[in-house]
Amino acid sequence: MALTIPISINRTYRISVSVFFFIAGFVFASWASRIPDIKNTLHLSDAGLGSVLLALPAGLITGLPLAGFLVSRYGSKRIMIAGAILYPSVLLLLGLAASPFQLTAALFLFGFCGNLLNISINTQAVGVEAIYGRSIMASFHGLWSLAGFTGAAVSTLMISYSLTPFVHFCIISAAAALLIFASYKHALPEDNGDNKQPLFAKPDNAILKLGFIVFGSLVCEGTMFDWSGVYFEKVLKVPDSLRTLGYIAFMSSMAGGRFVADWLVTKFGVKQMIQISGIIVSTGLLTAVIFPYLIPATIGFLLVGIGVSSIVPLTYGIAGKSTTMSPGLALAALSTIGFFGFLLGPPLIGFIAQAAGLRWSFTVITIIGLSTTILATKIKIQ
Repeated sequence: MALTIPISINRTYRISVSVFFFIAGFVFASWASRIPDIKNTLHLSDAGLGSVLLALPAGLITGLPLAGFLVSRYGSKRIMIAGAILYPSVLLLLGLAASPFQLTAALFLFGFCGNLLNISINTQAVGVEAIYGRSIMASFHGLWSLAGFTGAAVSTLMISYSLTPFVHFCIISAAAALLIFASYKHALPEDNGDNKQPLFAKPDNAILKLGFIVFGSLVCEGTMFDWSGVYFEKVLKVPDSLRTLGYIAFMSSMAGGRFVADWLVTKFGVKQMIQISGIIVSTGLLTAVIFPYLIPATIGFLLVGIGVSSIVPLTYGIAGKSTTMSPGLALAALSTIGFFGFLLGPPLIGFIAQAAGLRWSFTVITIIGLSTTILATKIKIQ
């Protein structure tokens, strides 16, 4: 197939899908960077924030079966456009939340719409990768991370100008709308859907094994997304202007790692990459725990970003090539297992922090990060 499509068309597809990956990362980072502000506005305790944050992964997991079904039934392009419109729109509800209940409801919807976009853009990416005939999945996820870095940097600017989360989110939603309008016509058109796809599909053993690896990685990612700013505020006691530094460090190193991951995989192999990644993640988290100061903690968060950078895109790329399930359903099944990491990680941090402090909660996540390496030694990955 790669020989029959002009190179310029290949690049057009890749650029278009990349824009939608950027939108997804930009919107999510905009929310994550303002969590401390919203926490303080609603007067939430650490445990209270942890409980509210359960709504986001709950929405993610609830939306996964429907996202996989819709992508398989109606095609990834249509669902990608719909998800890209809905996702930033719900961001506005997060900015308007005036009570923990409203925030919880908005977060559930945010997670639900986020997975419509997530499954559809990854299905598009699998199709573009098939056209290229080589590994490029990690570079798409690298753009998601780069968007996260950009979103965190923009958030820092918004905070410095004392803009409220709602005003900030209005600006982000407007920017997303412009990107959608400029790119939607150039998305991959070959994926037209299959009317015979079921709503639910049981994952096979290969998907289950990949899912457990993703689970450990997403626990660590969820911790960085939701608690990095709080960690810098509560443990390091940095000024407000430096509160997002840890998050920016994590996102920037994760983005950089994903842009070189495709090359590294061809050199070391998937299994070895995952083993090394787990060690780097646990080392970074442990550094931030043992040395709770600005420079070593920032370095630690950088290492976490490097460690988690390749795990999710590599597993998504493998799952999307499943011979027993459609790409949309395979990705949904993998994500259902993996996103339980998002479900358990952030509230686990909150509950342990309430009882023993944030440093102890990060120590627990360190052990979970190391489990990724242990799992990889017991699983055969082609």
